Amino acid sequence: MTSTAPEARPGQDAGEPHGEEPTSWQRRLRRFGHSPRPGIGLRERLVPPYTRPGAQLWAVLGISPPMAGRLVRWAAWGGPLLVALVAGVLRFWNLGSPHALIFDETYYAKDSWALINQGYEGDWPKDIDKLILQDPSKVHVPVEPGYVVHPPVGKWIIGLGEHFFGFTPFGWRFMVAVLGTLSVLMLCRIGRRLFRSTFLGCLAGTLLAVDGLHFVMSRTALLDLVLMFFVLAAFGALLIDRDWARRKFAAALPVDEEGVLRPDAEIAERLRLGWRPWRITAGLMLGLAFATKWNGLYILAAFGLMTVLWDAGARRTAGAVHPYLAVLKRDLLPAFVSTVPVAILTYLVSWTGWIVTGKGYYRNWAQTDGRGGNWTWLPDWLRSLWHYEYQVYEFHVNLTSGHTYQSNPWSWIVLGRPVSYFWEEEPGCKASETGKCAREVLAIGTPLLWWAACFALVYVLWRWFFRRDWRAGAIACGVAAGWLPWFFYQERTIFLFYAVVFVPFLCLAVTMMIGAMLGPAAGTGTKQELGLVSGDPSGERRRTLGAIAAGVLVLLIIWNFIYFWPIYTGTPIPDGSWRNRMWLDTWI
Repeated sequence: MTSTAPEARPGQDAGEPHGEEPTSWQRRLRRFGHSPRPGIGLRERLVPPYTRPGAQLWAVLGISPPMAGRLVRWAAWGGPLLVALVAGVLRFWNLGSPHALIFDETYYAKDSWALINQGYEGDWPKDIDKLILQDPSKVHVPVEPGYVVHPPVGKWIIGLGEHFFGFTPFGWRFMVAVLGTLSVLMLCRIGRRLFRSTFLGCLAGTLLAVDGLHFVMSRTALLDLVLMFFVLAAFGALLIDRDWARRKFAAALPVDEEGVLRPDAEIAERLRLGWRPWRITAGLMLGLAFATKWNGLYILAAFGLMTVLWDAGARRTAGAVHPYLAVLKRDLLPAFVSTVPVAILTYLVSWTGWIVTGKGYYRNWAQTDGRGGNWTWLPDWLRSLWHYEYQVYEFHVNLTSGHTYQSNPWSWIVLGRPVSYFWEEEPGCKASETGKCAREVLAIGTPLLWWAACFALVYVLWRWFFRRDWRAGAIACGVAAGWLPWFFYQERTIFLFYAVVFVPFLCLAVTMMIGAMLGPAAGTGTKQELGLVSGDPSGERRRTLGAIAAGVLVLLIIWNFIYFWPIYTGTPIPDGSWRNRMWLDTWI
């Protein structure tokens, strides 16, 4: 097994893998056979290598070194693809059940069908749901425009599945299930890059695959899973950009006569990184997130700040004396241009159907009620869109009507009040003592995973504040960007399933905690200096106990997901079995 990178020492860059550079006299003594304490050089601090299983493991398995090398290379993609395959099978199994418009599918499935057929949402009759489920071929898309309160990208994506598979439950859930599966693959690769460990990357993806909230949202035609996908994609793109930028510094810094990379203040402060395609990709993904639901704007701001701080960390590691001043001069403007304008342009392009058809809600407001004023020099479509957006904003901030399943964001992390998407009681159930069976689709995370995440978040914050671990800071940023903004709208009607946006970061937090339970790989970092390495009984005992504890935790989380499977999928179970799964009164 492999685990997270070594702990940082006080006074070093935020969570970089560290080691002490040999002093000049140590380098001179090498020629006389001196062996300095092993450390991690500047090159490895800028671009840390990926951990690999030790030779002892391959020897125990009877695998030759060449074959072991091929297996390691295969596992980098083979492991994540295998985890994603399992996640996909789970998500696509019986995807069309329940055969119903569950919860807010009644809005998004119909709006998506209208978008894909005529370019704008229609004003659907209130009693149309039964006809859609009975015979969608008899359903006509309403020509009259409908008032909708979310941007169109998520609905375009849902509509793509309807275009290929029909106006059916399977059709409107298909693309969401695709994105749910791909997000598991992405998290495996993101976790691998973040922790420099294929094992920990695949573990993070596995935890996401067996999270109940992510699972249910992957099988429901709502917008929040689509938003989560683009947020995670943006995070992954920024992570790749971080490695790319640090490789540029490593390539530009000088090398001494012994081939050791050396810091250089002038290069670190003056180097221009130029074209950064992955940062632009992140801007595109954040624009698509914003064009799915507006809370993508908060994530755009948080990720923008995070990537600029990463640049400051890279320049400091490379030797900059004034890294933040260097970032202000060299990186801040390019970072802004690569993300914010790209995201805004993406958002505007997403409204193309509404713009070109000329029939959407408020589409002609500028030519009618909005004539005159100081902004007539702007295109009419832009003025109409601005008015529409303002009306939507007013709707959102004033949405305070009560709902049975609404919840306060304080309670989300402990799963205080989940949302029931579908409920049906079946009489004549022979397996039940009362003769009744229950069918429910409950949008709730896997409890043991989320409750473990409560402790993991404390650990992550500790790593960030006291160890200055950039990985912990990145995870905390993802959670905060998706969760904290809702605390400003506690009077608004909000639901626990909004938390699906930061579920991947909870999985990364739990993975980081499990990595700490496992302990560093033998022979690395401060544990080596303390003697806790292979061959030392205390070190071996520490890793053995850590592996057992970590394994038990992961197996319990998987068991918990299996136990709650019936109420994630709407599988009929005796009402007594259903009540056994209602661990808290607030879940009913």
